[in-house]
Amino acid sequence: MSTSDVPRGSATSARRPGSLRVDLLGIYLNDHLTGATVGTRRAHYVAQAQHGTPLGRVLQPLAKEIAEDRRSLLAIMGRLGVPARRYKVLAGTAAEWAGRFKPNGRVVRRSPLTTVVELEFLLLGVEGKAAGWRMLRALADTDERLDPRQLDELLERAERQLRTLEELRFTATQEVFRGRG
Repeated sequence: MSTSDVPRGSATSARRPGSLRVDLLGIYLNDHLTGATVGTRRAHYVAQAQHGTPLGRVLQPLAKEIAEDRRSLLAIMGRLGVPARRYKVLAGTAAEWAGRFKPNGRVVRRSPLTTVVELEFLLLGVEGKAAGWRMLRALADTDERLDPRQLDELLERAERQLRTLEELRFTATQEVFRGRG
């Protein structure tokens, strides 16, 4: 771990028994912020690629919710005194952008498999987000800077997003692998 990963003033709080390890929490939350940034970009990209289709009509509001969840994470980080590490976010953004150029068996147009893979990517991202909300919710029992009700709502929304994405993924796999798409 480099010194740039440790928020200022966290060294003493990291050593006090019973207090939050702000140094480690900062790394953890910045990793989640990177994932949230990548997920937000990918959700908007997929929704735009599906614009005008039934799938796009479901993904458009979902992409907006995923962006709202990222903003919620930033607000929580602010309340905890955890600064966003721009270099991590930029690295994640670059990786997401580069991932758009992976071979998909087609040269000019989208492969039918692309939608399945993108939905699975979003599903995994939302599962990671839900894990982060669960962890923060557990910490909210002993840290007044964390709002248990807000975290319950964020977790509930993530679970609804997971159900929606799984339904979309299942439908897409049936269309692709059974030749209905």
